[in-house]
Amino acid sequence: MMHRYILFLIIGVDATILLLQTNELSISYYEASLLYGNFSFLQAIVKSSLTIFGQNDFALRLPMIVLHLLSVILMYEISKKYLDNTRDRLWLVVVFILLPGVISSALLVNSAGLVIFGLLLFVYIYNNISKNFTYPLLIIFSIIDGRFLYLFLSLIIFSKYTKDTSYLILNGLLSIYLLYMYGFDVPGLPKGHFLDSMGVYSAIFTPIIFIYLVYTLYRRYLTKKIDLLWFISSVTFIISLILSFRQRVSVEIFAPYLIIALPLAAKTFSSSYKVRLKMFRKGYKFTFILSLLFLVLNSLFVIFNKELYLILDKPQNHFVYNMHIAKELSEELKSKNITCVNTESKMSKRLKFYGIKKCDTYLLIENDVGTNNISNVTISYKNKLIYSANVTKINNK
Repeated sequence: MMHRYILFLIIGVDATILLLQTNELSISYYEASLLYGNFSFLQAIVKSSLTIFGQNDFALRLPMIVLHLLSVILMYEISKKYLDNTRDRLWLVVVFILLPGVISSALLVNSAGLVIFGLLLFVYIYNNISKNFTYPLLIIFSIIDGRFLYLFLSLIIFSKYTKDTSYLILNGLLSIYLLYMYGFDVPGLPKGHFLDSMGVYSAIFTPIIFIYLVYTLYRRYLTKKIDLLWFISSVTFIISLILSFRQRVSVEIFAPYLIIALPLAAKTFSSSYKVRLKMFRKGYKFTFILSLLFLVLNSLFVIFNKELYLILDKPQNHFVYNMHIAKELSEELKSKNITCVNTESKMSKRLKFYGIKKCDTYLLIENDVGTNNISNVTISYKNKLIYSANVTKINNK
């Protein structure tokens, strides 16, 4: 019973930190484009939240936080098949929560959080309830997001391996449908971006965990310990590597498929650790502690990210600069009784979320921070100037 309290405590701390972080971020241009662009399932979810809780950052990010917390519970439940020890399952949840890619998917409004939740839900239903319930689920996935294409491609291979004809036909048809709807873009001349992709994967997982995940998938292939999770993660990962030899790929699309391989990695690590005598376990302990240390440090960078401006010469070099400023800028403009401006398109779309419309009455021009230009609008974090601009009333007469 104690492990349930610990799990709820972990989830509670995670939720509290994420909710507090909603006040630290502004809507990004990508998020604003999703919100005000063409219809999508994710857009509908976010707009529903905004309708219920109002036009604010909490309502904007709440759906992603909820999906993340549900994913944490599903990860714990799925891990029961692979980890007998409750303590191991709790450590797996902690690692999952601290992964850089998981943190970003929990805070940013994009498809990554939705795909992670969808994949974990599919695996849980397939393994713990009934495969029959996954048929309608897969059809729903094909409707709500095109990124589930790689799930269908993986399940084609899995169905071939298990000789499941009905599953093979269903996923083949769903793959054809998504390819027809979204296409498969391979533009330009072939260019190798393999190392770039490896770098992004390492940033999403941290280098040690990424290497161990790949090692786990390869080792389980050699030992023939391959199951549904292995096929989903391995096939998609191989597709991303093949594409990276041809073009630059959005690793963020493929990363959720590798994230769900964590129970396999945890099982491999736990088994390797337990079969060794205590005197030979030091290397495993050191690797785990080092990995956890990297994850905690990364989380601290995310939580206290604004402090990084104090050591940066150019604010634009901050890793979340594009998710700052807009909210504070809108408040500064409103304090001057300005509710509409004409400025560059990306900032204009972001300001729209905070009630600053586009018009020709006022002109907002950003200045380079560090110059001697006189600015009448400035934004500072931790007493350091990170944004300055001039807003001028335009006489149209």
